[in-house]
Amino acid sequence: MKSIKAYLFLLVSFTTGYSYAQYTEVINSNRPGVSRSAFSVGTNVVQFEVGPYILNENHNLLNREDKSFGADFAVRYGFLFPQLEVNVEGTFQSTNRTETYIAGIANDETLSNFKTLTVGAKYLVYDPYKNAGEEKPNLRSWKANNKFKWKQLIPAVAVYAGANFDPKDNPFTAYGVEGFSPKVMVGTQNNFSSGWVFVTNFILDRIGTDQSDFSFILTLTKSITDQWVLFGETQGISSDFYADNLIRFGGAYLWSKNFQLDTALTFNTKDTPTVFGVTIGASYRLDFHKDKEGKDGTSADEELERRENKARGKNKNKREKEDTDFDEGLN
Repeated sequence: MKSIKAYLFLLVSFTTGYSYAQYTEVINSNRPGVSRSAFSVGTNVVQFEVGPYILNENHNLLNREDKSFGADFAVRYGFLFPQLEVNVEGTFQSTNRTETYIAGIANDETLSNFKTLTVGAKYLVYDPYKNAGEEKPNLRSWKANNKFKWKQLIPAVAVYAGANFDPKDNPFTAYGVEGFSPKVMVGTQNNFSSGWVFVTNFILDRIGTDQSDFSFILTLTKSITDQWVLFGETQGISSDFYADNLIRFGGAYLWSKNFQLDTALTFNTKDTPTVFGVTIGASYRLDFHKDKEGKDGTSADEELERRENKARGKNKNKREKEDTDFDEGLN
């Protein structure tokens, strides 16, 4: 098992060295919220994210109740460059819909299809942390390392472009919406002290169709321990087909460096329709990432060993000098 000192070295070397790598020692998942982080999963990393859910919607104006179950899913791959990620994302849902007419007659039907299915790519265009290695951590002061710094207000910025595919006669889209349509996003991420992370997404979806959506997502997460994270999120959606403001709360548990579990509650504050959902999800990565070699041809592990040996050598020389000085003092 690696020592705490080894992990500290890796943390300082890689999480502050984004000029050449975005890979992290533990899984970097977009779950349990629905926003996308600005950073990729890392080159040669394949990551799977899935979240089965149940969802109840009651539309008072239409006298309609939808009871649904489904799953969000994503496959992400770090491709070619540390800043680039390609992905496939989607949501499949099955809904039991009950509509009550004025005469009191109820009609039940079952609807199943993809609510979304998108192939796209995300690229980090600006990274304020890439030169953070110039700032050395203070190994003697927790307060100095965790205090607020004004430069933390400068976010990392990523752009996303993708293509939606909507099947014909899809009950979850507007009438006539089918085939391919563009989707674009601008995302930002601020990593604050003490484990706070703030992510924003601004999205144009199904551009040029009768269901051209604009939405924004604001997500705030807080790491409680090395394994537990809590989050809160708001999502605004605006289009001629559907408009809403959804609120989510939940948390995630890091089971291992490559496996994460999560859960979340979703609700809103209106009755056209009211929304309440529960999600339980998981993220898992296949880690084929290889650290780049340093300028002298050494890998990260070799560099760590070299520095530790160097430190041990300095301590040994110091002790030998102290012993010599002590012996000379006795003589």
